[in-house]
Amino acid sequence: MTPPDAPQSRWSDLDRPPLNVPALRRGLLRPGGLWTGLDVVDRTGSTNSDLAGRAASLTEGTVLVAEEQTAGRGRLDRVWTAPARSGLFFSVYLEPGAVPVQRWGWLPLLAGVAAATGLARSAGVDMALKWPNDLLVTVDGEERKAGGILAERAGDGVVIGIGLNVSLRADELPAPTAASLALAGAVSTDRETLLRGVLRSLEQWYGRWRAADGDAAASGLQEAYAAGCATLGRTVRAQLPGDRTLTGEAVAIDGDGRLVLSADDGLREPVSAGDIVHLRGAAGGLT
Repeated sequence: MTPPDAPQSRWSDLDRPPLNVPALRRGLLRPGGLWTGLDVVDRTGSTNSDLAGRAASLTEGTVLVAEEQTAGRGRLDRVWTAPARSGLFFSVYLEPGAVPVQRWGWLPLLAGVAAATGLARSAGVDMALKWPNDLLVTVDGEERKAGGILAERAGDGVVIGIGLNVSLRADELPAPTAASLALAGAVSTDRETLLRGVLRSLEQWYGRWRAADGDAAASGLQEAYAAGCATLGRTVRAQLPGDRTLTGEAVAIDGDGRLVLSADDGLREPVSAGDIVHLRGAAGGLT
């Protein structure tokens, strides 16, 4: 019998097998494609930190996946943790090159669209986007967070990290507002299938966006994000930098990827950064 305090084997939870690295490389790394390298580590603090720390030596299209993250980071330095092999925790390194830097702010929104569309095909789950970086699923008629995205400048490019709860069980949820693909009724929780689906979708959307010189409207990205954004049409509260709070109806995503709020006095104000709380307009109430 294994002692209760013994370290877990990577095979200790047979419902959560380790990723097959050779199979992933065969399916994703191809001549002329975006993805140029893929590594999987058993455990790390943060895949974003790992890639950002060696950005100067990376080639575009490098992918780093962790079976377990112990210090995964979200926006506003929030910590993202989950049991080993219960989700997808990965980061990619991109170099938009000739795309004007002022348009790089669309990259986390692009990653959201790519993740939502890729998972719709590979997991059969209808996923919504909460501006600017949350991935939502519906469980028992209530919208809950199943994933998040973090983008940060590094070297000559951008590191984009995606964390997604895949097989997390109800008793493993970090908060009542959290969820997983399994709890949302996914037809597949095979992490290799899901990772391939998201990365292929990300390659397609990134290619369209770059071909349009980062123009979100011309590439179709702005329209796609608005169509999948659960924040639009709702009354929200934005906690802005400097301890300023703004409440209003979310009416649009503008050409710079900002959330446009319409206040009670009729004035419209674009929000480029802030913590957003959905107040009304959702079946599940506050999110």
